[in-house]
Amino acid sequence: MGKKNTRETLLAIYQRLMACYGPQHWWPADEPFEVIVGAILTQSAAWTNVEKAIANLKAAGALSPPALRQLPASEIAELIHPSGYYNAKARKLKAFVDWFGAEFNDSLDKMAGSDTASLREKLLSVHGIGDETADSILLYAAGKPVFVIDAYTRRIVDRLGLTPKGNSYAAYQALFMDNLPHDTRMFNEYHALLVQLGKDACRKKPRCRGCCLKGICPSFRAR
Repeated sequence: MGKKNTRETLLAIYQRLMACYGPQHWWPADEPFEVIVGAILTQSAAWTNVEKAIANLKAAGALSPPALRQLPASEIAELIHPSGYYNAKARKLKAFVDWFGAEFNDSLDKMAGSDTASLREKLLSVHGIGDETADSILLYAAGKPVFVIDAYTRRIVDRLGLTPKGNSYAAYQALFMDNLPHDTRMFNEYHALLVQLGKDACRKKPRCRGCCLKGICPSFRAR
């Protein structure tokens, strides 16, 4: 598929998803630091359990960088217990807030004002921050035009016959970033819409008949 056709296909997918589901208004959080905590806690966890963990942090007055730095990892682990892997995630949160304080003096504005590529590299150097988590922080907390790739996106892209060469995180990300305008709002909505589709219709066992993309999906036609 040529670059023009790929761009047109990706835009058509976006338009169909938006017409079907409407704006998703992601990330579900009250402020950017909560987005960051959620991005770390949602690793290998259902969002409903992440919400319980965040509610515990709020109730304990611990949803801020200074509060998390002061609390022992064991106490943080108890608060975030619903999110699973709580001991490991407590260490990840501690590592992040230590880095955030040292690097940006806890200023989200300073972090958001950093160059995207260098900020991504710095985030990836923090214990427990991988590609998807770093990009979620960049897009949803720092407002950077970076496309987030997750399991839902990979599954949908593959079923639509758009699997990139290399099959790596970077290859899937390049599929979107090389063919779409670098628009933060669009990337935000597009990723959120793909997640909604993955939960609603394009599940591991797909429910194709109710899918808004079935008219352009080769996997549906093959069935």
